[in-house]
Order: sequence, then C-alpha cells, then structure tokens
Amino acid sequence: MSFARAAEIEQTLEIAANSSGDLNGAVYARLFAAYPETEPLFALDRDGQVRGAMMAHVFQTILDFIGARHYAHRFIQTEIVTHEGYNVPRDAFAAFFAMVRDELRTVCADGWTPAMESAWEQLLNEIGAYVAAAPKVG
Repeated sequence: MSFARAAEIEQTLEIAANSSGDLNGAVYARLFAAYPETEPLFALDRDGQVRGAMMAHVFQTILDFIGARHYAHRFIQTEIVTHEGYNVPRDAFAAFFAMVRDELRTVCADGWTPAMESAWEQLLNEIGAYVAAAPKVG
C-alpha cells in the first residue's frame, strides 16, 4: 500500500532541504512549547545528536510511509509504546508529525500550496490511525 499523494509530501521535504536544511531546533521548540514535560527528557542531549537522530527517523519513516511501507506503519506503533515507556503522552507522539508539517509549511512559505496542505492532512490522518491502533502500555 502506498500513499497516493506522495509527490506533494516529497516536494515539501525537498523545498525544506534546499532552503533551510536543519529543522531540528524549530521542530523541537514547537514540541517543548506544546509539551513542556518532554523537554527534561533531553537533558543529557547537550549536543542535539539524539534529537537529530530522532528527526532522521521521522523523515525516514515519513518517506517509507508514503512509499512502499516496508516498516513505517509498524515502526510508528512500536515507537509509541517505547515513548510511552518514557512517559511521553501518546498525543505528543502523534502531534510531533503535525509539528514537522507545521515547520515545513513555515519553511516553504509562499511555496506551500493547497495541494501540499491537503496531502499532509491526509498523511497525518493515516498516521493518526496507526497511533490510535497501537497497543496501550500497562
């Protein structure tokens, strides 16, 4: 199963890669503003390598999810369970993908189109279904 709107998602990623490169700081600033309880979880990540690795996984997951879905759908569910073990609320995990979208929208600026918005909404809805279906911890 592949995602019918993959081209629009890929286009947003390409624009961002060509214009700003590193989205880590801005995406994590969004996370910490919305879920301040998550910031202390990164106390030992002084150089940002953990956040960088997590963002790399997010982008790899998105690309697989809109492509062949070799692993992304299961990876999302597994990572929800892992993050709940760190006391990260399930809604924070799901919201992180929306925060990535929001930062991509900011970076794309005038290049962001209604088709991109629609594709991201569809993608977030599909990811949300996997988040909702993930087994509960405890």
